[in-house]
Amino acid sequence: MTRYRDDPRALQALVEADRVHRDVYIHPEVFQLEMERLWSRAWIYLGHASQVPQPGVFITADIAAMPVILVRHTDGSVRVLMNRCAHKGTKVVYDFAGNTGKTFRCPYHAWTYRTDGSLLHIPLQTGYEGTRLNETNAVRGLTPVTHETYRGFVFARLADGLGFREYFGDSLSSIDNLADRSPEGELEIAGGCLRFLHNCNWKMFVENLNDTMHPMIVHASSAGTAKKLWEGKPPDLPKPMAIEQYAPFANDYKFFDDMGVRVYQHGHGFSGVNFSIHSSYSSVPEYEDAMKRAYGAERAQQILGTVRHNTVYYPSLTIKGAIQSIRVARPLAADRTVIESWTFRLKGAPAKLLERTVMYNRLINSPMSVVGHDDLHCYRSAQEGLAAQGHEWVSLHRNFDSKELEAEELTCNGTSEISMRNQFRAWREFMAP
Repeated sequence: MTRYRDDPRALQALVEADRVHRDVYIHPEVFQLEMERLWSRAWIYLGHASQVPQPGVFITADIAAMPVILVRHTDGSVRVLMNRCAHKGTKVVYDFAGNTGKTFRCPYHAWTYRTDGSLLHIPLQTGYEGTRLNETNAVRGLTPVTHETYRGFVFARLADGLGFREYFGDSLSSIDNLADRSPEGELEIAGGCLRFLHNCNWKMFVENLNDTMHPMIVHASSAGTAKKLWEGKPPDLPKPMAIEQYAPFANDYKFFDDMGVRVYQHGHGFSGVNFSIHSSYSSVPEYEDAMKRAYGAERAQQILGTVRHNTVYYPSLTIKGAIQSIRVARPLAADRTVIESWTFRLKGAPAKLLERTVMYNRLINSPMSVVGHDDLHCYRSAQEGLAAQGHEWVSLHRNFDSKELEAEELTCNGTSEISMRNQFRAWREFMAP
């Protein structure tokens, strides 16, 4: 008998309204159940349609520890397929990205498939005559995966679960704002991916995105230093882009508390209801004029005035609309997670916007960053510390109110831990057998 797989009550007991047991972060069996249940039933971000611009172009990723392919089919549609040959189970492609032309050809025995996954050719097919392989529906090709594309963002769901709109609800407004920041209303991935191995459980990263009690402490050595370097400068002196991006992380508790946080059903939410660390970036008049021409002055002001800090699309995707970057969690084990950082180009926007986005991603999110390593140190320390004997529970008590348990959507002060509690309510929902 296993500890949690065969005891649903023990698994559910790991999460209480205002605290969670340490096993949700460190127990290998819990991680395996997360892949089978939560990560298979939820809508997981796979990639962006702009990454597969022409027929035959594909990207690959793992969802719930299963390899999948996102590919542009010959009819122009986006398809998601299991990366598994129907013959021996070999992955038909193993690069992160590429162009397969009109077909996928398995590198083991040359079984060949169209880009919609249908089987095209089996070498020496007569050798299978009279066997069960020739029975009706015995060979189905590459297994299709349920998916939805929203404003170019492609999400996939491996198992039965909630419909796309039911799952995300009004939280999709953050993706809308990100796309609407383009004068043409469209985005495209620009540049490559920054992949960063985190020696921690995936939930530590996701929870931290809307934890606003840590920046002024954790980032004192990086953002705090940048802020001190600029102290005493004339107010009208233009800030270097790096200072503009670093310094706000060192703001005080009141700043982050006043930002506000909003949560939705199924674990989604964002910080920066009222303003964020991106609110004081210098203006780009050429861009603002392009937005006014595209949307009108009032609508342009509404779009650009929405400067959310981090939006979490639970459990896999986090986005920063105001700076046009996203991060994606790809869990590997209970104590290992790959974080992918991507940048977007706003179609129709001046190059200055992409320059700012790329610099932010490099300074804050990349393996070469300064700010990101502050967080990584804390994640690793927490992962190691939770293995120690002692108190078995992790506190989520800050600003807890039992009334929040009945709310489908709620706005709170920015330093509340409601985002984490909300994510664990979703965790319990999807981890049920």
